[in-house]
Amino acid sequence: MGTPVLVYDGDCGFCTRSVRLAERLPLRARIVAWQDADLGALRITEQRARHEVLWVSERGRVLGGADAVAALLKDCGLPWSIPGTLLSLPVLRSLAAFAYRRVAENRHRLPGATPACALPVDQRPGA
Repeated sequence: MGTPVLVYDGDCGFCTRSVRLAERLPLRARIVAWQDADLGALRITEQRARHEVLWVSERGRVLGGADAVAALLKDCGLPWSIPGTLLSLPVLRSLAAFAYRRVAENRHRLPGATPACALPVDQRPGA
């Protein structure tokens, strides 16, 4: 792969707004909406890309949800790698996953949301 890739939902206003904030970080990663990505080359399915933000490492390892956010932060170097590492610790990882699911389930209610953010229940994280 060479360069890590962050894959997000380009139809979701909340997700797009969040990615715009992430672009201000010292990222090495390429950021791409799943709608514009070559999902096959990234070895991810459309179903998974619709479900959560994804991080595809240089080696092709795919992480989703809170784990993807932690990987993104770790990729940014200091000081951002500190919270990324903390989010990867067992107890905090569970809490981060829970928080990610709650945000994802309610993203249509958050600032910057669009109607596309309101996913059907069966497509929400943890469904």
